[in-house]
This record gives sequence, C-alpha cells and structure tokens, in this order.
Amino acid sequence: MIELQHLEKRYTNPQTGSEFYAVKDLTLTFPSGEITALLGPSGCGKTTTLRMINRLIEPTGGSVLIDGQTIYSQRPEELRRRIGYVIQQIGLFPHLTVAQNIATVPDLLGQPKAQTKVRVLELLDMVGLEPERFANKRPQELSGGQQQRVGVARALAADPPVLLMDEPFGALDPLARDMVQDAFLDIQRRLKKTIVLVTHDIDEALRMGDHIALMQSGELAQFGTPDDLVRRPTSDFVRQFLGEDAALRQLAGVKVKALMQPSDAQRSAGLPHVPADLNARSALSIMLREGTEALAVVGEDGQVLGVITWRALERDSV
Repeated sequence: MIELQHLEKRYTNPQTGSEFYAVKDLTLTFPSGEITALLGPSGCGKTTTLRMINRLIEPTGGSVLIDGQTIYSQRPEELRRRIGYVIQQIGLFPHLTVAQNIATVPDLLGQPKAQTKVRVLELLDMVGLEPERFANKRPQELSGGQQQRVGVARALAADPPVLLMDEPFGALDPLARDMVQDAFLDIQRRLKKTIVLVTHDIDEALRMGDHIALMQSGELAQFGTPDDLVRRPTSDFVRQFLGEDAALRQLAGVKVKALMQPSDAQRSAGLPHVPADLNARSALSIMLREGTEALAVVGEDGQVLGVITWRALERDSV
C-alpha cells in the first residue's frame, strides 16, 4: 500500500519570486494489489506526484509511505530498485539485447545469472514475446508495441511490489495500445502488483483503473472506482472532465462475458459471434454495424457460451 500524507511540491517563479504549487496538500492511499489511475489535464500535478513516490522529485512538504515505511529512510537509488518504473519513451538501452535490457535491475542487485536468465525467459513469455525469437534482438528491431512490452518486462524483472507507470501506452497506435493494455491487464490479474498509472486518457483510466484519482490544479478532485466517478461525480469539474458520454466510455472496461446471458442453440443461431474477452463498448459498435440487437458470445474453442444483448449494454451504461 502506498500512502501520500499532505504531500506537496512548491516551485518558485524565477521572474517574480512568487511561489506556486505543482501539488498541494495531497492525501491519498493507493490500495495494495490494484491499479490506481492518476488522471487529469496537463499540468494538474499527476506526473509530479508519481515522481515524488520514487524520489525522482523531492517533495517540499508531506510524506510518502510504502507498506507503512517512509521512503526517506533509504537512499533514492535503493528505493528505485524496489519500484518498477515504466515510461512512455520506454528508455531501452539500444546497445543491449532484449534479454540484457530485461536483466538490468537483477544484474544491478547482484542476483545469480542463472536465476536471472530463467526470470527473463518467463517474463518474455508473460508479455507475449516468444523468448527464442525475441531474446537476442536489439530494441531497434522491434515495433513500438513490442518495445513497450519489453519495458514492462524490465520493470517486473526484480519482482517489485510497486509499479509506477507514466503514460506508458500513449505513444502507441490505437490497435497496438489495445493489445498491450490487454496483455498488461492479464499480467496484473496474475501478479497483483500495486500500480500507479499516470494518464490523461479518460478511456484508459476507465478501462484499466480499479480506482481513479482525478486531479485538478495540483489537488485531488475525486477518488473512487470508475463507477463512482461516472455515476456519482462530486463536482462540476469531475462531470465536465469525464464528459457526457462517460457511461459509454466505461463500457470499454467491461468484458462481454460479464454481461452475457445463458443461451441455447436456437436463440444464438444466426447471430454474429464475438469472443468472451471482447470489451462491451466494442460489442456495442459491432451491434450498430451489423444492425442487430444481440451477439453470440463464444469461447476459445468456438463454442457458444451465451448471448450479449443491446438491453444488457443499455442497463450497464445507464
């Protein structure tokens, strides 16, 4: 668990000498084993907050605790080796292979080479990159989505309990972004890391966040589940920032298998088929495109599991 207690960061304007807050009196708890999205417009303080957690930026007030221990009781470099960090630019070392990039932190920690090699191969498989095909490639031989997967693997290499992610998927095209996000969510379901994800993308926050901390001008505007922010906004800012279509956007974070109804062969006959792991927003788009009010939901073996209806999507988005 990560706790921010009255955290603040002040800067001085060099021209006027006046002070201004990048982050002001921020008290917030990031639940263990879950993803919390730090969401907000540019300049709201979300990246500054993230960087104060691993001391890339030193606060001017307040404190940060991880599992009840203040982060200031250890040197910054020791702290950062215990915290995974993924950024938009990825930052892979171009002169190292994929395997060597992933092994960077375990090597710094002096872990046995044989153990690290096994861990690297496990992580490559976990992020969907075949070890025998990708381990010896250089970063420039990979696509943007593949590089981002390597960045995630590197951040997980030393098995840190905490993972900080700063706009990690923002540079990817929409198709690659969806694929990498899905892969990452699958990894998180297995590993249950405590994750802080900085994003300005509302769809991404609603899709990936177990909780969302929406910031405004360096302060916390609202903290809660995606459902809390969409259905129970606490201010006009929250309502306006999420937009009138927030309930529709929220469907992107729901799998059709969670909304499907049991079905028999007769009811599902002739309906377009969609995979059980498809998100409900995409299912709605397919209904509109196909001119149908229902879709057959199928498993990996192609067998029909149930039916998702327009009415079910309507109920979930209201």
